[in-house]
Amino acid sequence: MGIFEIRQMTNGAVLWTGGALDETSALDAMAREAGYVDFASLPDDIRAAGPEAHSIG
Repeated sequence: MGIFEIRQMTNGAVLWTGGALDETSALDAMAREAGYVDFASLPDDIRAAGPEAHSIG
């Protein structure tokens, strides 16, 4: 497990930081914390803003 940071690529805002197995798991964890089932369940406009997960540790 690693530490990941998810940033919105359109403006650089940090959306989530936490532990996950990989980038896909990090995106799903961010979505679950926001009340959604997984990343694919987020509204289109949020996914279109380009959130990207990067390992920071």
